Amino acid sequence: MTVTREFLAGLPKAELHVHHVGSASPRIVAELAARHPGSPVPADPAALAAYFQFTDFAKFIEIYLTVVDLVRTPDDVRLLTYEIAREMAGPQNLRYAELTVTPYTSVLRGMAAEAFCEAIEDARTAAEKELGITLRWIFDIPGESGLPAAEETLRIATKIRPEGLVGFGLGGPEIGVPRPQFKPFFDAAIAEGLHSVPHAGETTGPETIWDALRVLRAERIGHGISAMQDPALVDYLGEHRIPLEVSPTSNLATQAVASYDVHPLPAMVDAGLVVTINSDDPPMFGTDLNNEYAVAAELLKLDAAGAGELAKTAVRVSFADDALKNTLTAEIDAYVAANS
Repeated sequence: MTVTREFLAGLPKAELHVHHVGSASPRIVAELAARHPGSPVPADPAALAAYFQFTDFAKFIEIYLTVVDLVRTPDDVRLLTYEIAREMAGPQNLRYAELTVTPYTSVLRGMAAEAFCEAIEDARTAAEKELGITLRWIFDIPGESGLPAAEETLRIATKIRPEGLVGFGLGGPEIGVPRPQFKPFFDAAIAEGLHSVPHAGETTGPETIWDALRVLRAERIGHGISAMQDPALVDYLGEHRIPLEVSPTSNLATQAVASYDVHPLPAMVDAGLVVTINSDDPPMFGTDLNNEYAVAAELLKLDAAGAGELAKTAVRVSFADDALKNTLTAEIDAYVAANS
């Protein structure tokens, strides 16, 4: 029998593909909008659901950037980060999250990179102490901003390098943003010990994923759902155990997939690929990680043990240290045993 939503809500979880600004709930966005009058973003939480309606990925980016524009001061960054952690640790029962953070968009608006990093670190340490959730950062290049953004993101990642930073990524639109141009920046980040985790293969075909693997030396792939169009790529991903960060509702919202019924997640699992379940930009897509697990459980016909294995996969392929991985895995096993 497919597991219940109540079981999934209580399941201890880790999330690997979730964006910093994109995790701002209506409550958080409304508070930021109230701080900065004159923004097109409504300060009424009830009005935000309508505001977050979009027709395609380009419109989503446009709306996303208006929310980015509300994060203007280090205090805004600190508020956003801590309140995201509060909502992750509360109803979603997250124990660990790797937040994709885009420092360039704040620096571009005049914030000092050092102040930005200090704000997210202050929120991270407070959240771990007060909320029991461990946060780590993946600094991503906003691909639409090109090489200047890549250069500055690399500088912040390697010269300032906040303690919680574990990865170097690439986000934003895939169409019209070739991956190979970012090779020097990924090479430099990897040389400094950061993990390579670019987005690829959500709104473009398998060749983007090949570029991420061959050129950017990806250790995990953000999205990667178009891999199923290329049997050779499926074989490669399976053989090398490259995890894919799948976000089903995001894929529908951006129209990368027409419906849950045709989502490639079951085919990916049947092919033996390593998949994790994630929420991407949850409030903007009207979802959260609990809901994404419910979608995955339905598509994959998971029982309690199967849902537990899905949760443990995210822990196993995360960039957490071994001690934390062991603790979280044991916690998931104990929860499944007590609720099966």
